[in-house]
Amino acid sequence: MIDRDEFREAMAHLPAAVNILTSDGVAGLAGLTATAVSSVTDEPGTLLVCISRVRRAHGVFLQNGVFCVNTLASNQQAIANVFASEPDMPTRFTHATWRLLATGSPVLEGAAIAFDCAITAVSEVGTHSVLFGQVKAVSLAPVSTGLLYYGRTYHPVALGA
Repeated sequence: MIDRDEFREAMAHLPAAVNILTSDGVAGLAGLTATAVSSVTDEPGTLLVCISRVRRAHGVFLQNGVFCVNTLASNQQAIANVFASEPDMPTRFTHATWRLLATGSPVLEGAAIAFDCAITAVSEVGTHSVLFGQVKAVSLAPVSTGLLYYGRTYHPVALGA
């Protein structure tokens, strides 16, 4: 078995889309930057997101029962940094413009894509909860570049490149 540091170093070499996960509802407003997002199935359209149980937003997401995966465009690195470092949750949301789709979770204006989801199942694995969300609405922006995290830094990626 490998240790935590070796695993984290290996994961730094796995490129991943940069996302802002958001939720709003009875437990309040929450959001965080995440790369642990994946498609599960297309029938019904379902995503999974992984959230550390020590994150302040963890309980909010579970209580609200909804989340939105906002996949960032290459020009949105600054908002990724805000949601990764700003300690005050409401202040995080003052750094961008937001709208709503089906679930009431905030949708980031200009995001490459937004998947608005209702939580259908939760699984506990190690230090994280895996939230499975059935997609209730999608918003696809006409952008030509995305934002990846690789080697512990951000990288733009262009369609057709």
